[in-house]
Amino acid sequence: MISITRKLAFVAGIGLALASVGYTPPASAQVSVGVGINVAPPPPRFERVPPPRHGWAWVQGYWRWQPRAHRYVWVPGAWVRERPGYRWYPGVWERRGPNWYWRDGRWGR
Repeated sequence: MISITRKLAFVAGIGLALASVGYTPPASAQVSVGVGINVAPPPPRFERVPPPRHGWAWVQGYWRWQPRAHRYVWVPGAWVRERPGYRWYPGVWERRGPNWYWRDGRWGR
């Protein structure tokens, strides 16, 4: 016969195992890969910004390099959920020497 202590330890172990399966730690690092493109991006397109939405932030559209087509394609703007205490810094194309590099948008304090 199994003692009550062993039964409780078994149930607690199962509970911990199930809880650890559902836990996802917050991301603490960002990884980026830089690819130099020697063709400047086109000027940004005009986008009509929709009226403000409580709890949401508008992320403007941008030009993304399409390597297989060897051209830029427009990615339209979109709403993203706000992060309280943070500010959205939009992505930008940066020129370094003869090449252009995309720096992703990010949330920052």
